[in-house]
Amino acid sequence: MIELENVAYNYGGGELLSDVSLKLQPGSFHFLTGPSGAGKTTLLKLCYGALFPTSGQIRLFEKDVVEMDRDDIADLRRRVGVVHQDCQFLDHLPVSDNIALPLMVAGYDLLAESANLKELTGWVGLHHRAKAMPPELSGGERQRAALARAVIMSPDVVLADEPTGNVDWEMSQRLLRLLLELNRMGKTILIATHDLALIRSAKTQVQARVLRISNRRVQLAGADL
Repeated sequence: MIELENVAYNYGGGELLSDVSLKLQPGSFHFLTGPSGAGKTTLLKLCYGALFPTSGQIRLFEKDVVEMDRDDIADLRRRVGVVHQDCQFLDHLPVSDNIALPLMVAGYDLLAESANLKELTGWVGLHHRAKAMPPELSGGERQRAALARAVIMSPDVVLADEPTGNVDWEMSQRLLRLLLELNRMGKTILIATHDLALIRSAKTQVQARVLRISNRRVQLAGADL
């Protein structure tokens, strides 16, 4: 579904990632680890076409990212859901409208999608907060709203950038359960995180591969995790 072959990415005059080869197969579950500044967010952006490689090749759903046209990019945005680290919302719109934004942008009939939106809001435990404004949400509620927005288009792949970085352990486990449930539904999951306890918890429930960025390269992490 997503394939990187000998990819490098330069930033600020220096090489941030080098000789990265990676395949995300349908229904797989991956964690991406590494110290702050190692390039985790950059790698995720390469995986959904927000950045282009300095060298090497990236194929997204069997298409070379540098050859994608406008229609290809629009299709990609439907097939890859992204949970951003900063969880940005439109503060003048209620939670339900923020979750529905991808539908609005894609031109869907929101009235026809209202039942699905209600079900999804309930799935992430925010039914009672649907009319709340984003500044009123707790950190955990913002992360769950971000996850709901990322999957509202029923994507094939979900990329999550430090989704538990600003929440307590109980909430991180709740978010993990939602991501595990998506994986059981056949979604491909890639989570960038520095939380090794979260990884250990997940590995008791799913066969997850753990990747580590070290010395600008992506390596399969050892069994000690």
